[in-house]
Amino acid sequence: MDPSESLAWLNETGEAGWQAIDFPSNPPDRQNHEILWLRTVLPAGEWRDPVLYIYSIDLIAQFYLDGKPLYQYGEFDARGRGEFAGWPWHMIELPDDFAGKPLHIRVFSDYTDIGLWGEAMVLDRLDLLTLVMKRSWTDVVISAFSLLVALLAGCFALVGTQRHSLGAVALFSLAASTMIFAETQASQLLVNRPLIWDGLAAAGYFILPVGIGMLLTHWMTGVPQRCVQALWRLHLAYLLGAVGLSQLGLVTIASTYPPFDLMLAITLPLMLAVSAWDFRRLKGEQRWIIGSFAIMAGLLLADMAVAHGLLAWRQVPVSLGLLVFSLTIVGVSLWDYRRTQHQLTRLHHHLEEQVRTRTVELDHLVRKLEEFSYEDPLTGLKNRRYFDELMQHEATRADREGTPLSLIMIDLDHFKQVNDRYGHAAGDSVLMSVAELLKDHFRHADVVCRLGGEEFVALLPGATTESAEARAQALVESVRQLRMRYAEMALPTITLSCGVATYPCHAREPIALLGLADKALYQAKYGGRNRSATWSAVTLDSSPSIASG
Repeated sequence: MDPSESLAWLNETGEAGWQAIDFPSNPPDRQNHEILWLRTVLPAGEWRDPVLYIYSIDLIAQFYLDGKPLYQYGEFDARGRGEFAGWPWHMIELPDDFAGKPLHIRVFSDYTDIGLWGEAMVLDRLDLLTLVMKRSWTDVVISAFSLLVALLAGCFALVGTQRHSLGAVALFSLAASTMIFAETQASQLLVNRPLIWDGLAAAGYFILPVGIGMLLTHWMTGVPQRCVQALWRLHLAYLLGAVGLSQLGLVTIASTYPPFDLMLAITLPLMLAVSAWDFRRLKGEQRWIIGSFAIMAGLLLADMAVAHGLLAWRQVPVSLGLLVFSLTIVGVSLWDYRRTQHQLTRLHHHLEEQVRTRTVELDHLVRKLEEFSYEDPLTGLKNRRYFDELMQHEATRADREGTPLSLIMIDLDHFKQVNDRYGHAAGDSVLMSVAELLKDHFRHADVVCRLGGEEFVALLPGATTESAEARAQALVESVRQLRMRYAEMALPTITLSCGVATYPCHAREPIALLGLADKALYQAKYGGRNRSATWSAVTLDSSPSIASG
């Protein structure tokens, strides 16, 4: 601009003040200049819908065709300065008669680079869109694949055992996927918001060393672990600081890249060097993952070198490094799944062998337990062992539920005389007959057991004292009317005595019923036998002894 605020070069003749340059970017001896003027003459050609394609601009620019405004990116103030507006690609429409006309470009940049960056060419609009999609589709597919890996790793991290490793893989894959997609030219066709895409790309880029550092930290021990841990924490602090300062408007996204690139150029080789130091101790799958990351790290460093002009401009296939990393993760996962299935198969066979061994042992135990059967072999009633366990169970339930529990002690009167006079075989016949009567006399819910000899017991869950007394008295009457024979010989009339006790009427604890019912049976014997008695607190200490039976 001249002092009158008009375009000074409109009135220029000749080449005064202009310098030749190989590419419209970063002129030599820039020093601290922030404004750059560029000029060229647009070429002639055959285009149906011509556009000027610019890969990127550092940072904002105005385009003039034949002295007239053609295109502007970013906002300029009165001093020709402006703020960073993102790094999109540009498609500038050209008039039909553009060929041979001068194009002037004013560029402002307070960044390390100034001018046009990457490619600059004239071509048809359709050809440009085709070129953009052709270049982008591979990155889009790789980004989607990496995102899928991140989601799967994240899900398995929530439910699996290797939470730290899978969580780090999920973070790294998500960051890389976000960075790759945000940097594709196709993303601008989806949503034309350059600052948003540049913010996502920066966030993903800055998170990469955090994710891989967390993964390496979990695999390593000692000094290597502490070293890598310090490095990824340094990057995490930078990420938080960069995001916070950019949100406050104190820095731009563009200004956060050079310090990070410098830091990454140091820390990334350090991480790889520490990994190599501890490489022998790592497992095979861990080595593969580190190797794939080394490939991606090399591509990141090459892309960084291109961005800072250390290498000639070219598109570095960073996404291929991400593809190698993602495929390695999938391959390692499949190999680990195969190994796990093999281990499960071996474990299954081992368990089957153990089951067969245990089955043999259990069969042996069953045969042993048959010796301790719960059934009395003579009468078919349950025996004392069964009664003891049942009594414990029913007592606990009655105490817990507060329900009544009655117990009847039963003893045949003068049974010893039957054995002495008619023989033990006749006595056994009497016991079997009485047992059959007991089975028929009590309810299905009641349990009758033979305690030994001529002594029986009946356990009546839920029965009150009155109900138990009635059943005991009826039993006495039924046995009195029972007529028995043995070997064509009539046996004498058999009688029995019963003792009744009920919880909670007679005992504070159900387990005490057996002793109380036994005392009640003693009262029945003392009262003349052939009867039933219910326990009472009558003192029996002074009573004469009762002969057996």
